[in-house]
Amino acid sequence: MEQPLIVTAAVIRKENSILIAQRYVKTDHSLKWEFPGGKLEMDETPEQCLAREIKEELNLQTEVADIFKVVYHEYPGKKILLLCYLCNDLGGEPKALDCQDFKWIDIDSLDQYDFVEADLPIVEKIQRIGHEIFKIDQ
Repeated sequence: MEQPLIVTAAVIRKENSILIAQRYVKTDHSLKWEFPGGKLEMDETPEQCLAREIKEELNLQTEVADIFKVVYHEYPGKKILLLCYLCNDLGGEPKALDCQDFKWIDIDSLDQYDFVEADLPIVEKIQRIGHEIFKIDQ
Protein backbone atom coordinates (compact mmCIF):
# COMPACT_ATOMS: atom_id res chain seq x y z
CA MET A 1 0.00 0.00 0.00
CA GLU A 2 1.31 3.42 -0.92
CA GLN A 3 2.12 5.60 2.07
CA PRO A 4 0.48 9.03 2.13
CA LEU A 5 2.57 12.15 1.69
CA ILE A 6 2.82 13.99 5.03
CA VAL A 7 2.02 17.68 4.74
CA THR A 8 1.47 20.44 7.25
CA ALA A 9 -0.92 23.37 7.40
CA ALA A 10 -1.23 26.36 9.71
CA VAL A 11 -4.25 28.19 11.03
CA ILE A 12 -2.37 31.41 11.76
CA ARG A 13 -4.18 33.69 14.19
CA LYS A 14 -3.74 37.42 14.54
CA GLU A 15 -6.17 39.36 16.71
CA ASN A 16 -9.58 38.16 15.42
CA SER A 17 -8.42 37.06 11.97
CA ILE A 18 -6.86 34.02 10.37
CA LEU A 19 -4.57 33.88 7.36
CA ILE A 20 -5.43 32.00 4.18
CA ALA A 21 -3.30 31.66 1.04
CA GLN A 22 -4.21 31.25 -2.61
CA ARG A 23 -2.44 28.68 -4.78
CA TYR A 24 -0.59 29.71 -7.92
CA VAL A 25 -2.33 29.49 -11.30
CA LYS A 26 -0.02 26.80 -12.72
CA THR A 27 -0.18 24.38 -9.79
CA ASP A 28 -2.53 21.62 -8.68
CA HIS A 29 -5.76 23.17 -7.41
CA SER A 30 -5.10 26.40 -9.30
CA LEU A 31 -6.27 29.56 -7.47
CA LYS A 32 -7.99 27.65 -4.68
CA TRP A 33 -7.51 28.84 -1.12
CA GLU A 34 -5.75 26.89 1.60
CA PHE A 35 -4.19 27.13 5.00
CA PRO A 36 -0.49 27.69 4.28
CA GLY A 37 2.06 24.96 4.87
CA GLY A 38 3.83 22.32 2.87
CA LYS A 39 5.58 18.98 2.60
CA LEU A 40 7.47 17.56 5.52
CA GLU A 41 11.15 17.13 4.64
CA MET A 42 13.50 14.41 5.90
CA ASP A 43 14.75 14.93 9.48
CA GLU A 44 12.25 17.74 10.13
CA THR A 45 9.46 17.86 12.71
CA PRO A 46 6.01 19.06 11.63
CA GLU A 47 6.54 22.19 13.72
CA GLN A 48 9.89 22.92 12.02
CA CYS A 49 8.27 22.30 8.64
CA LEU A 50 5.52 24.82 9.34
CA ALA A 51 7.89 27.51 10.56
CA ARG A 52 10.06 27.02 7.46
CA GLU A 53 7.16 26.90 4.99
CA ILE A 54 5.43 29.99 6.43
CA LYS A 55 8.70 31.93 6.25
CA GLU A 56 9.33 30.77 2.65
CA GLU A 57 5.77 31.34 1.41
CA LEU A 58 4.76 34.46 3.31
CA ASN A 59 7.82 35.92 5.08
CA LEU A 60 6.05 35.57 8.43
CA GLN A 61 7.42 34.54 11.79
CA THR A 62 5.01 32.24 13.61
CA GLU A 63 4.72 30.42 16.88
CA VAL A 64 3.47 26.88 16.28
CA ALA A 65 1.03 25.86 19.02
CA ASP A 66 -0.97 22.62 19.26
CA ILE A 67 -2.23 20.27 16.60
CA PHE A 68 -5.72 21.35 15.53
CA LYS A 69 -6.90 18.76 13.01
CA VAL A 70 -5.51 15.70 11.23
CA VAL A 71 -6.96 14.98 7.79
CA TYR A 72 -6.40 11.98 5.54
CA HIS A 73 -7.41 12.79 1.96
CA GLU A 74 -7.10 11.00 -1.36
CA TYR A 75 -6.68 13.13 -4.46
CA PRO A 76 -6.47 11.42 -7.85
CA GLY A 77 -2.99 9.90 -7.90
CA LYS A 78 -1.98 11.20 -4.46
CA LYS A 79 -2.80 10.42 -0.82
CA ILE A 80 -1.97 12.94 1.87
CA LEU A 81 -1.94 13.02 5.64
CA LEU A 82 -2.44 16.67 6.58
CA LEU A 83 -1.29 17.80 10.02
CA CYS A 84 -2.90 21.15 10.78
CA TYR A 85 -1.61 23.23 13.69
CA LEU A 86 -2.82 26.37 15.39
CA CYS A 87 -0.21 29.09 15.03
CA ASN A 88 0.21 32.63 16.27
CA ASP A 89 1.54 35.48 14.19
CA LEU A 90 4.74 36.85 15.71
CA GLY A 91 5.01 39.76 13.33
CA GLY A 92 6.63 40.74 10.13
CA GLU A 93 5.15 42.16 6.99
CA PRO A 94 3.58 39.27 5.06
CA LYS A 95 4.41 38.97 1.37
CA ALA A 96 3.11 36.50 -1.22
CA LEU A 97 6.54 34.96 -1.90
CA ASP A 98 5.43 31.46 -2.87
CA CYS A 99 1.67 31.79 -3.36
CA GLN A 100 -0.65 33.78 -5.60
CA ASP A 101 -2.19 35.85 -2.80
CA PHE A 102 -3.03 35.80 0.90
CA LYS A 103 -5.64 37.42 3.11
CA TRP A 104 -6.33 37.96 6.76
CA ILE A 105 -10.02 37.10 7.10
CA ASP A 106 -12.71 36.92 9.74
CA ILE A 107 -13.74 33.31 10.32
CA ASP A 108 -17.34 34.22 9.55
CA SER A 109 -16.34 34.76 5.90
CA LEU A 110 -14.77 31.31 5.33
CA ASP A 111 -17.71 30.26 3.12
CA GLN A 112 -16.80 32.98 0.62
CA TYR A 113 -13.59 31.16 -0.40
CA ASP A 114 -13.09 28.08 -2.58
CA PHE A 115 -10.78 25.87 -0.47
CA VAL A 116 -8.82 22.82 -1.60
CA GLU A 117 -10.68 19.63 -0.69
CA ALA A 118 -8.26 18.46 2.00
CA ASP A 119 -8.74 21.73 3.91
CA LEU A 120 -12.54 21.51 4.07
CA PRO A 121 -12.58 19.50 7.35
CA ILE A 122 -10.40 22.25 8.86
CA VAL A 123 -12.83 24.93 7.66
CA GLU A 124 -15.72 22.93 9.16
CA LYS A 125 -13.98 22.60 12.53
CA ILE A 126 -13.21 26.33 12.64
CA GLN A 127 -16.84 27.11 11.84
CA ARG A 128 -18.02 24.66 14.51
CA ILE A 129 -15.93 26.14 17.33
CA GLY A 130 -16.25 29.72 16.13
CA HIS A 131 -14.38 32.54 17.82
CA GLU A 132 -13.22 30.17 20.58
CA ILE A 133 -10.38 29.37 18.16
CA PHE A 134 -8.72 32.61 19.26
CA LYS A 135 -8.71 31.53 22.92
CA ILE A 136 -7.18 28.06 22.47
CA ASP A 137 -3.55 27.97 23.71
CA GLN A 138 -3.52 31.69 24.41
